[in-house]
Amino acid sequence: MAGHGKSSISIVIAEKNPLLQSSLQKLVSGDGRFNVVGMAGDGERFLATIERLPCDVGVIGWELPFTDGRGVLQALQRRALGPRIIVYTGCSNPDVARQAMALGAAGFCSKNESPGHLLDTIVAVAGGRMVFPFIDVTRLVSDPLAELTQREAELLAALAVGHTNQQMADLAGISPNTVKFHLKNLYAKLSVSNRAQAVAFYMKSREVR
Repeated sequence: MAGHGKSSISIVIAEKNPLLQSSLQKLVSGDGRFNVVGMAGDGERFLATIERLPCDVGVIGWELPFTDGRGVLQALQRRALGPRIIVYTGCSNPDVARQAMALGAAGFCSKNESPGHLLDTIVAVAGGRMVFPFIDVTRLVSDPLAELTQREAELLAALAVGHTNQQMADLAGISPNTVKFHLKNLYAKLSVSNRAQAVAFYMKSREVR
């Protein structure tokens, strides 16, 4: 890891936008403190890259193809060793930073911040610090199911018995698009990516209650 006699901090970046990939590589490589050893366009390639090219810090997007930022952090939880992860995203969901921290990320940086803030975050994280905007840490250990609205809880129960979006819309008297909106919020609150993961979370929670 950085700080053990190495001249630079090794970094692998995961960014879905090719133009931003190039800009990030130029930004980070242009600073003598860093060495970009790998680039990836999606979460799966990022995980494969850090397996092949160990690094000090990984800078990843949250909304990545194939395996998103949440999935990357969940995969790294199952590994004994891995880089410290910074989530670098333009996602407008204000809860993403909390989710990233709860899943083991070491830092969070919004794309709305200045480029220099990202570089400072990399240095801090490589040095063993955590860098996040203000987060209500009491929510990190709260029950995600308790945060669901009544409608979201109803839809989660309907998912568990195999109802389709159309069936849920008919039962609730709402449009399929409204169902999709509620499901998106539901997935974010449970830190899952799809209905299968949501159902698995729901079933597991019922087992331990």
